[in-house]
Parts: sequence; C-alpha cells; structure tokens
Amino acid sequence: MSQAPDRPNPPKSDPKKPSSSGRTTDYMKYSGMAIQMGVIILLGVWAGTKLDERFRTSTPWFTVAMSLFSIFAALYIALKDLFKKPS
Repeated sequence: MSQAPDRPNPPKSDPKKPSSSGRTTDYMKYSGMAIQMGVIILLGVWAGTKLDERFRTSTPWFTVAMSLFSIFAALYIALKDLFKKPS
C-alpha cells in the first residue's frame, strides 16, 4: 500500500500582522476623517463668505474668522476621534 505524499501544513496567519480586512477598515476610517475635515472647512469658508456678502464688509474678516474657526474645529474633531480609546 502506498502512502500519501506528505502535504505541508497551510501557513498560519501571523498574529502580529493585521489582516487585509483590518487594513481596509483603517483606510476607510482615515479617508472618512479626511472627508469630514474637508467638509467642515468648506462649510466654514462658505459661511464666512456669505456673512461677508450679507454685511458688505470691505475686508473679508468673516471669511478669515470662519475659516480659522472651522480649521480648529475640524482638527479637534479629527484628533478626538483618532485618540478615542476602543471600547
């Protein structure tokens, strides 16, 4: 009776190496954060422009102020989400 050839065991996954689904989740998470930051900043600039038009300012102070405020708000939200402890 002939013996079956020895088959090598399938490679075991390395527990230190993240799975491909984990990497995809990370890409989606960070892409979502970038889109969220962009939307917040664009809304801030748009609101500042509308305020400048409404009050007919000669210098775009509202645009500058709302732009800076929206940048800080976007950074705050992104960093808060980034450093959130997993539950």
